[in-house]
Amino acid sequence: IRTLGLVGAIDLAPRADGVGKRGYDVILHGFHEEGLMVRTAADTIAFSPPLIISESQIEELIGKLRRTIRAVAG
Repeated sequence: IRTLGLVGAIDLAPRADGVGKRGYDVILHGFHEEGLMVRTAADTIAFSPPLIISESQIEELIGKLRRTIRAVAG
């Protein structure tokens, strides 16, 4: 996990069947199941919420991201 201000990135282990496939699964699951929009670069999740985000919205974002990572971990 890397952060600078509100910009964050999480490096995921690549899947055995190819680099970037787990990152792609994050995009699909996050968007369709959690309503979450993130950017990926290979297997790195990058997100940058707006500077006017509230603490409760940050908690919601982290919860959605946590569920997404757990869903694609297998």
